[in-house]
Amino acid sequence: MSFLPPSTNAQYRGSPIAVAVLGLFTLGTLAPGLIHSFLPDGGAIVIAHLDVGDRGELVRGLFAWEGATQIALGLGMLAVVLRYRTLTPLFLALVAVERGLMALQGWILLPPSNGHHPPEHYASPVTALLALAALALSLRERRAD
Repeated sequence: MSFLPPSTNAQYRGSPIAVAVLGLFTLGTLAPGLIHSFLPDGGAIVIAHLDVGDRGELVRGLFAWEGATQIALGLGMLAVVLRYRTLTPLFLALVAVERGLMALQGWILLPPSNGHHPPEHYASPVTALLALAALALSLRERRAD
């Protein structure tokens, strides 16, 4: 028994564009995960320009925690892109849900009290829509050549 089951790439019938989009989302998940985990402030100040006040340690801890989950999710996404493309629709749906909820929270449910939106607040609605478009492509079967 091996660590990873055999690849399912040969059975994937959706659009290769959808896999490429998931690959971009993979980079867009792993890179922030590494930043949140390993940048001294987790990116809270130098990237998001958040005023952490006297709660810098708490914010850094929360960013590191988020970074850990992003790295884990990103590695799962990478496995799908490289070996298990039949799971592409599922992971695109998960990205759409995640980013849709992030957009809802950042713009409607929990908008910043100071009016300053970090970069992710702008990227999340766009990413959610792109994920839905790629999901539709991943569910359309390619014609046999």
